[in-house]
Amino acid sequence: MEPTVFLLVIFAAILHAIWNGMVKNFEDKVISVSAIVFGHVPMAIVVMLFLPLPTLESVPYIILSAIIHQGYQYNLISAYKLGDLTRVYPIARGTGPIIATLISITFLGLLISKFQILSIALICLGIIILGLFSESLIKNNKAVFYSLATGFFIGLYSLADGHGARISLSPLSFLGWSFILNAMIFPFVLKSMNYSNVFGRVMKEAKLIFWVGGTMSYIVYGIVVWCFTKAPIPLVGALRESGIIFSILIGVFFLKERMTFIKVGSILIIFIGIFFLKFF
Repeated sequence: MEPTVFLLVIFAAILHAIWNGMVKNFEDKVISVSAIVFGHVPMAIVVMLFLPLPTLESVPYIILSAIIHQGYQYNLISAYKLGDLTRVYPIARGTGPIIATLISITFLGLLISKFQILSIALICLGIIILGLFSESLIKNNKAVFYSLATGFFIGLYSLADGHGARISLSPLSFLGWSFILNAMIFPFVLKSMNYSNVFGRVMKEAKLIFWVGGTMSYIVYGIVVWCFTKAPIPLVGALRESGIIFSILIGVFFLKERMTFIKVGSILIIFIGIFFLKFF
């Protein structure tokens, strides 16, 4: 992986941890997740005004990405209803790169080295450990299922966005159209889950997450999607998830959370994975 790409993904991981801290501190996760989804739209409109249209060849990927995101958002909200964010989120985020790697190697013919596979495995293991070492979540099989399903859809949309961005000629424009379509479909998913007037509640209760979190999330994923076009998608995806280290540090230093032995061990495992990814 080129140094520029590596540093950009790390930068995106830091920003991801910052906006995720905003969501983490918000009590109603349905509203906070929805605020991010709808909050992508203003930035997407700005991007669409100044960047060229994606190629026609990338349109199926735009549609596919928006559909896959519905599965991601449905399962994420379902997991949050049954488990705590600090337990659900690591399992979901750690599973995503594993799914992307398995699909890429098995079905898409991706060739990566054993050290690169090891680096992905270590990063994901370090992340998943944070969620698995929770008695309440382990006993709740439904929460585990929805967390794993969320990770499955993360892996899928990473591949769809990566391949779509590569043929779109404008990754940020591709992402803008995908996010707008996602935001248009999402209210129907919310309605199927018996949530109504969510956008109204977002604008009343979560304006900061909508404007700041949504914009930061767009920038973060825009960087990641651009990096998808420059390096193997599973490697970028795994490195992106290392942002959970910064989430832990934000939690400890700003949200008054405890630094536990499990957190220290997870950080060390993730760092070893990053080392292998960068130098081997």
